[in-house]
Amino acid sequence: EQLAVGTYKKAVKQWDKEYDSIVLPQLEDDLPSYILYRLDSQNAQGYEWIFLAWSPDRSPVRQKMLYAATRATLKKEFGGGHIKDEIFGTSKEDVCLSGYKKYLVSQAAPLPLTAAEEELRRIKLNYEYFEGFNSWFLYFQVKTDISVDTKQQTLQGVAFPMESAAIRALEQFRDRKLNYVQLEIDFKNETIKLASTEPTEIKDLPKRIPNDAARYHFFLYKHSHEGDYLESTVFIYSMPGYSCSIRERMLYSSCKNPLIYMAENKARLEVAKKIEIESGEELTADFLYDEVHPKQHAHKQAFAKPKGPTGKRGVRRMIRPPGEEDDEEDN
Repeated sequence: EQLAVGTYKKAVKQWDKEYDSIVLPQLEDDLPSYILYRLDSQNAQGYEWIFLAWSPDRSPVRQKMLYAATRATLKKEFGGGHIKDEIFGTSKEDVCLSGYKKYLVSQAAPLPLTAAEEELRRIKLNYEYFEGFNSWFLYFQVKTDISVDTKQQTLQGVAFPMESAAIRALEQFRDRKLNYVQLEIDFKNETIKLASTEPTEIKDLPKRIPNDAARYHFFLYKHSHEGDYLESTVFIYSMPGYSCSIRERMLYSSCKNPLIYMAENKARLEVAKKIEIESGEELTADFLYDEVHPKQHAHKQAFAKPKGPTGKRGVRRMIRPPGEEDDEEDN
């Protein structure tokens, strides 16, 4: 038993023009075989070849096992560097020209993803960004599975397009031409529009917070920290409790994260801190400083050894060494 050449043919036309006419007649319905078919392309070692492992279902089991055992040997002797593609087929549909093209399509497809990679892919695909001449629009929805092992959010946010005035205000804020920008949702037109760009200091900030409506605020917080002068962008989301309608609370909450995304990625703002408040009275100088520069605890609390059981304890038991009890009796 040895590998032997059954037949060979010379190339006359392009490889794909005579592929089926050369390969298919060599296939027997009840006998396995190997076919090496030369392509027109070349690599560093010469012409590239297709290696076809033909093993029809009707062939004897012994023949299938024999061919499977010699497959690696043939590839090694022929030279694996010459083989561009390897196809295993049990029917002529698997190894014909159309079958080979399907094989190439499947090889070009991306590899199967893990559960985590698939989850990340779905999140990225659900991020859609639309840019017009006068508005930005961002719609993204994060869909995740909730199971025993995972507990994640199913909806991240839905945003409305921003009006051109709001866009210009954020760009001017980025360029330090403005130190305060207030945005609001236009519920009728379903857009985010500019509400105010009035120059604002820390002492003026509480007066900018409406008591009966939600707002988004971008404030340039100028201060000193550890001897350095800093200008930090603070995003403030003000929602005055239940004085707003349910619809208003839901829309402002839903649009918040997409708005921050656009401000950071489109307007290129570096938001140092994101704050949520109910009333402007919370916005004091100390509050802003502690939010932007939270205190770090240098020392950890020492471990406190738990106290023992309280109450009356039983009689203490002592173990005497051998011979000690005998000495007492002698005395």
